[in-house]
Amino acid sequence: MKRPALATGVGLGAGALALIGVLVLFVAAVANGVAGHQQEQEAAGTQVSAQGGAVGDIPSAMLALYRKAAPAACTGLDWSVLAAVGKIETDHARHPTMRSSAGAVGPMQFLPSTFAGYAYPVPPGGANPPSPWDPADAVYAAARMLCANGAKSGTQKGTYRAIYSYNHADWYVRKALSQAKAYAAAPGAGDGSGGAAEGSSSAIVRAAYSQLGVPYVWGGGDIHGPTNGGLDCSGLTSFAVYKGTGGRVALPRTSQQQRFAGVAVPRNEMQPGDLIVFNRHGWGHVGIFVGGNTMINAPKPDRGVETASLAEWSGYEWAVRRVA
Repeated sequence: MKRPALATGVGLGAGALALIGVLVLFVAAVANGVAGHQQEQEAAGTQVSAQGGAVGDIPSAMLALYRKAAPAACTGLDWSVLAAVGKIETDHARHPTMRSSAGAVGPMQFLPSTFAGYAYPVPPGGANPPSPWDPADAVYAAARMLCANGAKSGTQKGTYRAIYSYNHADWYVRKALSQAKAYAAAPGAGDGSGGAAEGSSSAIVRAAYSQLGVPYVWGGGDIHGPTNGGLDCSGLTSFAVYKGTGGRVALPRTSQQQRFAGVAVPRNEMQPGDLIVFNRHGWGHVGIFVGGNTMINAPKPDRGVETASLAEWSGYEWAVRRVA
């Protein structure tokens, strides 16, 4: 049997050269201290698809962390980039084990040795000592790592370099940038205006989306936004309507009072931006219809501001009010 060209010293074919090139790139990635965990996850089937574009895809607690950690840990880092990394790594901590065969762990998939370099200072709400398993610790550490590797520049080149440092693979960078772009373009990604015309129903929806992930606080919020660290259901609607109408419409503060705001609308004529008031505990809950059988609301302490299917509320009597 003829011996392979590599063993005999004969010139290498294109296939062999390509194989050696792949091996060299892999070795270089490991040598540079990159976890290498995403490559192993991809082969093992633990990699999570980054197809979800809407901000509502992100659990409210994780969304709040991304939005707080990005500006706190790195001036040039946009929260959408941090969220995109979290989406690819564990689908925002939804992965069943949050462990990779390479030894990476937690929501942002850190090797413990790598995490140690970005774990301090301990962020608000983080574990002490910090842990890669703790969502706050992990998200803040990821923001610091991205910042240290180029994101602080705020440039496209710097962002590319930062994501590449997280995983030395061009496919990974492209995937993260695509996901970040989807999050940034989704309703609620900005400050609540989103380019919508002042006073329009779409502006009310965008203002509401801007509060996704804000914690629930009973009695929290007013026309100017969260108070006491959060919002309740009518605090969210008060802010969204006031912001979305350019200050033209100020709702009464409670859901019981908001039940009579504006004009009644039949359910089959609902439009995005309409209020939906539910007869729970005496008309004690209100949300904003956003279309597609979905509303945005602040339901209770352990959930915060989030999107929800109206099917979840099918057991309650409810009324629709148009206020703009």
